[in-house]
Amino acid sequence: MVQAASVYPPLEDRPVKETICLFDVDETLTPARRAASPQMVQLLSALRHKCAIGYVGGSDLIKQQEQLGTPAINVTSLFDFCFPENGLTAYRLGQPLTSANFIGWLGEDKYKQLVNFCLRYISEIDCPVKRGTFIEFRNGMINISPIGRNATIQERIDFNKYDEEHKIREKFVAALQENFPDFGLTFSIGGQISFDVFPTGWDKTYCLQHLEHEKEISGVNYKTIHFFGDKTHKGGNDYEIYEDSRTIGHAVKGPEETMKILREMFAM
Repeated sequence: MVQAASVYPPLEDRPVKETICLFDVDETLTPARRAASPQMVQLLSALRHKCAIGYVGGSDLIKQQEQLGTPAINVTSLFDFCFPENGLTAYRLGQPLTSANFIGWLGEDKYKQLVNFCLRYISEIDCPVKRGTFIEFRNGMINISPIGRNATIQERIDFNKYDEEHKIREKFVAALQENFPDFGLTFSIGGQISFDVFPTGWDKTYCLQHLEHEKEISGVNYKTIHFFGDKTHKGGNDYEIYEDSRTIGHAVKGPEETMKILREMFAM
């Protein structure tokens, strides 16, 4: 993966034809909000010589750079396709593709109603600790965290356990669905401390349109799309793409299982 993208065969010349492996990030390629292991980086590099590879995550490119790239190497050079924010921001072979905008779609007035409700709701949540950045605005969505995205790794782990018992995020989502039934929004729980809010249809399946367009660019028609993710249950942020008829879903419980499946599938 530390090699330049140019050393890999062109997409149309990969030995495993018309095939791409597409990965969630947290708890699929990396531990939540932490960096990929050297073993994972090496395996992905070897896989890229066999077929196309890409990732799709809810976070923005900056966070994915921290987890998958290095200070000297841009993450967009390490994958054939990079899909931050579910593909609402997208890169192909290091070059940006057309992006979509959440506020432009929803409108400022409705956006303010949504944010004001969330801030009031968060102020009334009782959880062990609260930190900063409870609402993070991204290009194609917003991310809401009852504990705050500035929480430390240990605080994230502790909150995740607390949330499993007290269903903080699940109840928050239910309140939003009840209060904003006509906004056309989807609420998707992912990671350890937050959930994403985006227009219905702008889930991770959004990125698949970029793969479909590839046949118009290089002539490659991706008939086999392997997707690997950990939040594949209903309500999880990998559910829609995992269940989509265009993909072959692989549910994993962490990076180690992802590596195990890849080694078995591709004899690596």
